[in-house]
Amino acid sequence: MIDYETLRVTWWVLLGVLLIGFAVTDGFDLGIAALLRVLGRDDAERRAVLETVEAVWEGNQVWLILGAGAIFAAWPLLYAAAFSGFYFAMLLTLLALIVRPVGFNFRNKFTDARWRGAWDWLLTLHGVVPALVFGVAFGNLFLGVPLRFDDSLRLTYEGGFFGLLRPFPLLCGLVSVAMILLHGAAWVALKADDVVMARAERAVRMLAPAFAVLYGAAGAWLWSGVTAYSLGDAARGAPSNPLAKSVVQQGNWLVDSPLAGWAVLAGVIGVAAALAAALLARRRRHLGGFLATSVAVAATVASAGLALFPFLLPSSLDPRSSLTVWDASSSRKTLGLMLIATLVFMPIVLAYTTWVYRVLRGRVSLEHVRKTHGMY
Repeated sequence: MIDYETLRVTWWVLLGVLLIGFAVTDGFDLGIAALLRVLGRDDAERRAVLETVEAVWEGNQVWLILGAGAIFAAWPLLYAAAFSGFYFAMLLTLLALIVRPVGFNFRNKFTDARWRGAWDWLLTLHGVVPALVFGVAFGNLFLGVPLRFDDSLRLTYEGGFFGLLRPFPLLCGLVSVAMILLHGAAWVALKADDVVMARAERAVRMLAPAFAVLYGAAGAWLWSGVTAYSLGDAARGAPSNPLAKSVVQQGNWLVDSPLAGWAVLAGVIGVAAALAAALLARRRRHLGGFLATSVAVAATVASAGLALFPFLLPSSLDPRSSLTVWDASSSRKTLGLMLIATLVFMPIVLAYTTWVYRVLRGRVSLEHVRKTHGMY
């Protein structure tokens, strides 16, 4: 059987895959919602924008459920600390995500312009809020969160929601929003036609450099203004105990982290892919542009995880209480059984998802939307 240390690293990689899967698939759903009133100027155009994603958004959201489930089962201490400490941020995110199915189902029940306008604004907020919260959460990981364990491993969190809104995390939140908007615009450029497609192309060309500048600013801040956490002695194959290690705050996340070089490489790939998407949008190579933004999203999320390794949730109150890959996981047997289930079911999920996107390929015609819904 695979040794405990390898299983922990394997599940760290799988957690990253699930988070990237959520960011890439559900990311363009959020971006489309946030850009709804920008890309669609009248009711028919906005309905066309929504119909580019209505057939796939529920399947995309499965990645969020898989990610949360994996954290709960494979990293129970991380689940407990994150969902307790970020409770109000998580609640705000869930409330925003609930707006999507309600908005899709009720927006078109009445033709009144005020009714539909109100739902359009709610859908816009639904797209912006989760993207901002996720970015702020990642930013706080680099600074550390105010948690500690006592000698009985009882968890105490001493922060609040507004304490998360520090300057660096807010900048990371803006990076996340720009990334999601770029990804959503690339999807609409791929799936819409006529004037909506042209607006999406312009949005990609504007958002790509904006994302690159914001991401570069966040990287420069992380390089020069944020002190990293350094792991000392740690029992990599022992049962999970957050206090059975030594941690100090020193060094640089982009230099001294064990995977710092890979993190920087991922960041460079992310920026290059975003700028490539702008170039491809100018040449109307929409599939290539969407694939480029997908790479940009995946590389951006990966760069954060690689820079933080082996930390999952650093503590600003007591560095020794920081959660790492080596002391926040479930038992060896649990991780082994979960890995077997993942190897069986993950290919099925990927194959089905690929089939769905293949079947639903093609553009949403604005002319068809107008004829179907009597919008002439």
